[in-house]
Amino acid sequence: MNEVKRPQKSLIYFYVIMLMLMLVFNSLIAPMLSKQEIKEVDYGTFMTMTENKQIKSVQIQENQILFTSKDGDTIYRTGIMNDPDLVNRLHESGAEFTSKIVEQMSPLASFLLSWVLPIVIFIVLGQYLSKKMMDKAGGGPGSMIFNMGKSNARVYVKSSDGISFADVEGVDEAEENLQEIVDYLHDPSKYQEIGASMPKGVLLVGPPGTGKTMLAKAVAGEANVPFFSMSGSEFVEMFVGMGASKVRDLFSQAKEKAPCIVFIDEIDAIGQKRNSGNIGGNDEREQTLNQLLTEMDGFEGNSGVIILAATNRPESLDPALTRPGRFDRRVPVELPDIKGREAILRVHAKKIKVEDNIDYYAIAKMASGASGAELANIVNEAALRAVRDGRKAASQTDFEESIEVVIAGYQKKNSILRDDEKKKVAYHEIGHALVAAKQTDSAPVQKITIIPRTSGALGYTLQVDDGDRYLMSKEELENKIATLAGGRAAEEIVFGSVSTGASNDIEQATRLARAMVTRYGMSDDFDMVALETVQNQYLGGDTSLACSAETQAKVDEKVIEIVKAQHEKALKILTENRDKLDELAQHLYEKENITGEEFMEILNGEK
Repeated sequence: MNEVKRPQKSLIYFYVIMLMLMLVFNSLIAPMLSKQEIKEVDYGTFMTMTENKQIKSVQIQENQILFTSKDGDTIYRTGIMNDPDLVNRLHESGAEFTSKIVEQMSPLASFLLSWVLPIVIFIVLGQYLSKKMMDKAGGGPGSMIFNMGKSNARVYVKSSDGISFADVEGVDEAEENLQEIVDYLHDPSKYQEIGASMPKGVLLVGPPGTGKTMLAKAVAGEANVPFFSMSGSEFVEMFVGMGASKVRDLFSQAKEKAPCIVFIDEIDAIGQKRNSGNIGGNDEREQTLNQLLTEMDGFEGNSGVIILAATNRPESLDPALTRPGRFDRRVPVELPDIKGREAILRVHAKKIKVEDNIDYYAIAKMASGASGAELANIVNEAALRAVRDGRKAASQTDFEESIEVVIAGYQKKNSILRDDEKKKVAYHEIGHALVAAKQTDSAPVQKITIIPRTSGALGYTLQVDDGDRYLMSKEELENKIATLAGGRAAEEIVFGSVSTGASNDIEQATRLARAMVTRYGMSDDFDMVALETVQNQYLGGDTSLACSAETQAKVDEKVIEIVKAQHEKALKILTENRDKLDELAQHLYEKENITGEEFMEILNGEK
């Protein structure tokens, strides 16, 4: 889509030019049109110039004498003295008598010429320029001075390289929902014949980076209609009423260019739930929301204007905004599954040079839980790594390393661990991997490393599931907690003490155990009682307890009980396999990186 550029210079730019022209007119032109400058001199100077025959012309009035010199055009003025021989001396000096030396302008005419006329010209040209700018920008009677009340919506038209549904992968269900909108914009008559009407608004919800904005542009590209794009925060202004005016202006432009699509990104900036806690009336955001509600509900069914909006905080939106008749349809844009990730990787890989033997399915498995934006970043990181190594195309290793960069950061090549720390990190990571391998239903180990990363990790164990998992049993969650406890357990068995290296493992294990009790109903003491609610599902999933202090204390006891049980389980597994623990840790200590295949060969005694 190509953006339609709007006038960049505001009306104040032309007003400044007009003001400067008026000042130039008053300082340079007006004095030339008004009376000529007159210089005051005393009578003695007049007599001296008369005797020296320097006077060219003279005019004698009732109370003053005006004269000019032969050397220039300056007009002189002096008072009249009692001088009977004055006329004779002037005749002898050769001065010419005239009835008018200068045509003096009246004070009223001078004022009109110097100030009133420029101001009239200033106002007339200002009104003309204002009308021209409003016509070009699509404004109307509701537009305000200096474009304060105009919307900042960017208007796009279809271009040869515009985005279509073929450029968006991994969100097939969302595409199917939006394809109906495109079909309606192409041929609304078949829907009108049966009496059906399209949704007035479509709300795209999902985590960040899943392609909500790209989907909206793809709809506009497929429909071949004008596309208005504006962020929710652009409606928010310092002055009360400006946001509402921008909403009116945006919808006015949309109606003129119908059929078209209006896309409001991050609509939660103006669409949050209203409350009665404000003192002294509604604030600016609420007035903007009220205007948006009015404009959306005022559309006719056949107006041809479709409103698309995107947010990753749908729970914060006002119910009046999400009710049928406004945003009728809610389209989830979730994280892609393994097939979707593979398709997204292939789309972005077309933009770079890659080797022929790339296994995109294996890369998609390793990138479990990644969004479309993260997958695009992985492809770009692979290309950058190939350039750093002096190669012309990205390889499978580049893609795998780029996933590790996104997960754990770059390798800290200048960070050298002490020998005892390196050995402790090796046992810690092998503890994780060994506990995972000795349990059923655990994800296979893909890679183990003890090279420090920029994220702060001194090492990590990468586990990759064979496919996407949508459900996890109680036993699987317990196994995961035991795997997290494996690193600390290995340190206790081998060194007889613990270190700070397990801090992240402890946080994850505690979070899982608490979720088992408060959200998943996996505790006999509380059964199927929800003790915790999830907030901001798509933005980190923060939780808040919804129970009494006494119940919370019991929850804490149950969480501690679960974690301790799995910690003891990890200690038991590692104690029973102490030989393999030492052998694997020594191998990792020497090589610093080992693959999952190497790990399993040593564990099974094949190497």
